[in-house]
Amino acid sequence: MPKSSAGLLSRSLAVYFKDMRLELRTRSALNAILMFGVTTLAVVSFSLGQSNLSPKIMSALFWVIMFFSAMSGLAQTFIREEETGTSLALKLTADADSIYLGKLFFNLTLLTMMTLIITPMFFIFTDAPTNNLFPFLVVLVLGVFGLVSATTIVAAIIAKASTKGALFAVLSFPILMVLLMSLVSASEKIFDNQTLADTSSEVQFLIAYVVVMTTASILLFKFVWRE
Repeated sequence: MPKSSAGLLSRSLAVYFKDMRLELRTRSALNAILMFGVTTLAVVSFSLGQSNLSPKIMSALFWVIMFFSAMSGLAQTFIREEETGTSLALKLTADADSIYLGKLFFNLTLLTMMTLIITPMFFIFTDAPTNNLFPFLVVLVLGVFGLVSATTIVAAIIAKASTKGALFAVLSFPILMVLLMSLVSASEKIFDNQTLADTSSEVQFLIAYVVVMTTASILLFKFVWRE
């Protein structure tokens, strides 16, 4: 590994572990994500019933829960820096690329932890088919990366706004709409017992979305963080 890449990784991990230590003490973002996800899943699934749900309804339900769970907690990584007054110290001790990647890894950890809890509960509560799990896991991993890559840069943009929570969802939805549509379409096919090859167009789009959004966010973050 080149020296510059190793240095960037070490600085990014330093930012990541700083946020993880703080989160383990407060558990504010993780609790918000988990409580929203579990509560929403339980209420909606019991309202709709456990059986006879169409693949389209199941796929839409799952990704709506994932979207709003992400909205409830992923903005905290930058908002907390502004509220505690530590953003200036962070600017002085780390470069923009390492800060963004550290925050990206942190959000990815939060959403992954939530996904590991919500996904099994979703299959239990909705009686979703489990005979096509591998294609669903592929789409799920790409969906988590897509949600994190978009929401991290939006969280940095709205960190200094007065109405952070509402603005986070408003700005995130247009960026994530095409991602959610592709995720719902791919999941619907999988719940309808179609193979991974049948979702190749959606999977290709999801990969392209993650790559483009992450690259664009890294380039844009330098200007957002300097303001």
